[in-house]
Amino acid sequence: MTTAWKIFRKYKICFSEALHRAWICAKAVEVNAHRIQTAKQEAGITEQTETWHRWKELGYEVVHGSKSLFGAELIYGAKGDGATYKARFFGRSQVQAVA
Repeated sequence: MTTAWKIFRKYKICFSEALHRAWICAKAVEVNAHRIQTAKQEAGITEQTETWHRWKELGYEVVHGSKSLFGAELIYGAKGDGATYKARFFGRSQVQAVA
C-alpha cells in the first residue's frame, strides 16, 4: 500500500492505477532477485554486490574507474508498462567508505 501511495504522488495518476503498478512492482521483486542471483552465479562472483546507487545509500562510493562485475536486466514496474532496465553491480572490493 505504501508503494501505491508513492506511485500515486509521483506520477499523479488515479489511485486504482497506482495500486495496479504497485502490484506489478511487488511481483517483480522475486523475478528481479532471481535474475540478479543467476547473473551473479554465471559471472562467478562470490563477494557482496550492490548497484552504484545502493552502495551510495549504504555510505560507500565506487572507486573511480571501476568497471561493473556483472549486469542484469530487471523489471521496472512503477511505470506500469513492464519496462526493463539494465542494472550494473559492483563488488565490495570496488568501494570505499565515504569520509
